Amino acid sequence: MNPAAYADTILQGQQPIKDWESLYSANKLFRLHFFSPRNSNSRYLGIFYNLPSKSLNDEAVWVANRNTPIQDASGSLMIDTNGKLKITYSGGTIPSVFDSSPIASINSSATLQDDGNFVLTEVNPDGSMNRTLWQSFDYPTDTFLPGMKLGVNFRTGHRWSLTSWISKQVPSSGSFTIGGDPNGTSQLMIWWQGNVYWTSGIWRNGHFDNAPKLSNYDNARFSYISNENEKYLTYSVNKSDVGTHLKIDTVGIITEGQAAASFGVCSLSGMLDAGCLKRAYPQCWKDDDFWYESKTGHIFDDGYRFDENYNMSLFDCQDKCAQNCSCFAYASLTLNGTGCEIWSKDLSFYTSGSPMNREVYFLQTGRARKWWIWLIASLSGILLLAFSILCYFVQRKLRVKGINEAETRTLLNELEDTITPQSQYGKPRDKQDKKLKQVYFYSIESIAMATNNFAAANKLGEGGFGPVYKGMLPGGQEIAIKRLSRNSGQGLREFKNEILLIAKLQHTNLVRLLGCCIEGQEKILVYEYMPNKSLDFSLFDSSTRELLNWTQRMNIIDGVAQGLLYLHKYSRLKVVHRDLKASNILLDHGLNPKISDFGMAKIFGVHESEANTNRIVGTYGYMSPEYAIKGIVSMKTDVFSFGVLLLEIVSGKKNYSSYCLERPLNLIGYAWELWMEGRVLELMDSRLDNSSPKDEIRRCINVGLLCVQDHPEDRPSMTDVVYMLTKDTVKLPAPKQPAFFIENGARAREAKREISLEKNCTNELSLSVMEAR
Repeated sequence: MNPAAYADTILQGQQPIKDWESLYSANKLFRLHFFSPRNSNSRYLGIFYNLPSKSLNDEAVWVANRNTPIQDASGSLMIDTNGKLKITYSGGTIPSVFDSSPIASINSSATLQDDGNFVLTEVNPDGSMNRTLWQSFDYPTDTFLPGMKLGVNFRTGHRWSLTSWISKQVPSSGSFTIGGDPNGTSQLMIWWQGNVYWTSGIWRNGHFDNAPKLSNYDNARFSYISNENEKYLTYSVNKSDVGTHLKIDTVGIITEGQAAASFGVCSLSGMLDAGCLKRAYPQCWKDDDFWYESKTGHIFDDGYRFDENYNMSLFDCQDKCAQNCSCFAYASLTLNGTGCEIWSKDLSFYTSGSPMNREVYFLQTGRARKWWIWLIASLSGILLLAFSILCYFVQRKLRVKGINEAETRTLLNELEDTITPQSQYGKPRDKQDKKLKQVYFYSIESIAMATNNFAAANKLGEGGFGPVYKGMLPGGQEIAIKRLSRNSGQGLREFKNEILLIAKLQHTNLVRLLGCCIEGQEKILVYEYMPNKSLDFSLFDSSTRELLNWTQRMNIIDGVAQGLLYLHKYSRLKVVHRDLKASNILLDHGLNPKISDFGMAKIFGVHESEANTNRIVGTYGYMSPEYAIKGIVSMKTDVFSFGVLLLEIVSGKKNYSSYCLERPLNLIGYAWELWMEGRVLELMDSRLDNSSPKDEIRRCINVGLLCVQDHPEDRPSMTDVVYMLTKDTVKLPAPKQPAFFIENGARAREAKREISLEKNCTNELSLSVMEAR
């Protein structure tokens, strides 16, 4: 193995970087290596994130040979005798973006920098840099990283632009490009197949007219530079905001990291963004709304095939169908989403679950026969009267039964774009969704069958939401079923919030929502089953506590931290959980943690850092003071809760109990007193093995106390928390006095009502509950 391949620089004359080797930037924030996309054997040279949270690490942010892949693992990267970067393989040299670099007159070297820029420089004989010959930031693919430019250099004529991948699995140049206006106006444009598709509007007052939110995206600072030499958009971020980026999707939408679209939404379905140019369709569609629904299966009829070389994207294929009045369905030619085939109405389609099936998109229209309009008009008076009478009796009946059907209907409408309808046996219902959905809809019959009609033997427990049951689907999959209590005055908002939110979140440390059931009075959530229950059972139950050794506890701490970091920074939504506690951390077969219960979570806009709320929800004892007292919620609200949880995991003690020395202290206060007296290791759970690493435990307590500091600005971000927990060589700052550390403090009295506080010293016999004012 070539040791140099693991540094950040490749030198002229050095042994080439082979297919299985990598370059890493100085601080290991980015890596460069060969890769194959899913469902493909083709090899490409790309740059990737290399972050502790792995949600972004599998997504290439730059590709060197996007249109000329290597078909085997013989590829290598080198600097040739002319000082130029080259990609070679068993058959010779392949064309790549490196071909644009000039010949170096002296020695040259190429370095992968910590901003993701791959820079080729000319080196003087004394080792100093002479000049920059070439850099990847001048030739971006589909991703806009901090420090890159979008615009034009008037001196050289060079244009900085992004071009979409042809599909999510194939990085070849797609049909969408975004860059500066070639006419010289201070705006960006998206082109589709060379034609203007969207315009940003003029840059003024710090933002574009048609993309006002862009100027404050994810703490990024955007600038538009315009002078006689160049005109371009660029942006910068703080060093802690690694992972911030924008990219142009395969359908022309500019997405913010893995979040929802920021601008450029001009497709058939949904509201069009400002700046979209109206697309022309044949006369046959003038009076009709139309869209396409996807189904997976076999088509036994051959359609008309475009682009046998597979250079057409799925979006291009949709347009081919929309431009043809006889087209009834379309699909890609390959599993990688390239090429195009369309069909007329005469086709045979068979739905099945084979992995080799094709995803076919079928035309749906809002067309109605003219005579129905006249019939409805002639009967409108009679129908209106009959409907009024029917509504009166139905409403009266619903009031008697205590069912709010309108509320249920509204809920179903709000969830329409999130849940995927299924019948009792898993077959799609007639009314399919118009968009890709991720949460399945189960019938009450299938839920009753899975739980043996909600048998008491299958009941796992009960919370404020309602009872939780263990169930088993016909295929043998174990599930957990949370049933909203019919008599519950709360829970409906949380029910809807959890479905809408968790469908958009995917992380190994977040519990997976499989589906839901909404029928009549029944509102049910279906989750993956966690055999080791919740963390509070393993941590605080005297019969099981000894099973959690320090390695397992550290794994739980790290997993929860990674899950929160994803919610705060790397998910498609910016989420504050608001109810992080031991009972909401579930453990799988391997005791790996999964954060659950997102009913109380709050979604933030990309430019929001905190919000004020009149509805204070959560669990007192885990709440930050600014939230419990003033209703101010921010990312630091979760950081405080994580700090409490971290101290509980280390000590095996509950925060809301009393740990009395001379004053009635809770766990935070007890940890603070021990810290100030230099006896902090006494907080360690007595059941832990004496061989447990004391330095690591002391570091965890230090991080926990930093997280529960009184003022939110003093608390670290989850990015900092993960860094402090994983980098044992980093010196940690000393914590300041925490919040709510003594039960009889003046501010504590303002924030809570004492329910039961024993005068004698005890470990777990008192309980305090705070009430927000």
